[in-house]
Amino acid sequence: FFFLLANSMSGNVGSLFYPAQCSSIKKNHHVVIKEHPCKVVETSTSKTGKHGHAKVHMVGIDIFTGKKYEEICPSTHNMNVPNVNRTEYMLLDISDDDFLSLMMPDGSTKEDLKIPEGEIGEKLREAFNNGKEVTVQVLSAMGMEQAKSFKEA
Repeated sequence: FFFLLANSMSGNVGSLFYPAQCSSIKKNHHVVIKEHPCKVVETSTSKTGKHGHAKVHMVGIDIFTGKKYEEICPSTHNMNVPNVNRTEYMLLDISDDDFLSLMMPDGSTKEDLKIPEGEIGEKLREAFNNGKEVTVQVLSAMGMEQAKSFKEA
């Protein structure tokens, strides 16, 4: 627990993830399960035998794919917690091959993210085509990025 506090105070934004004790990771927190950044949707703790360790069973949903992952680890062991960032960019254009053209804070453009799949992507395209000013929210973790949502200005 102390290490978790010290690490968050040091402002270590360069790393992809940091260690945290299994028992300190709760529902709605983020955790790395099987190399995937996940949002915890369920945790349960079980006591084992006289000399065994309590085990934490964790279920997480991949924040990029929505796929479900499970992990069981001793409560005293560390798990990795991904540094998850949300950034908002102004939408400049949508290319014919579904890539977003986004305005970076420094005025340059970012053009390496695809429009979100499904209903969100359709509504985003509709709002943009109707001439609305749109801000896109991009989620980034562990070297991956994805446009997750948007709002009209």
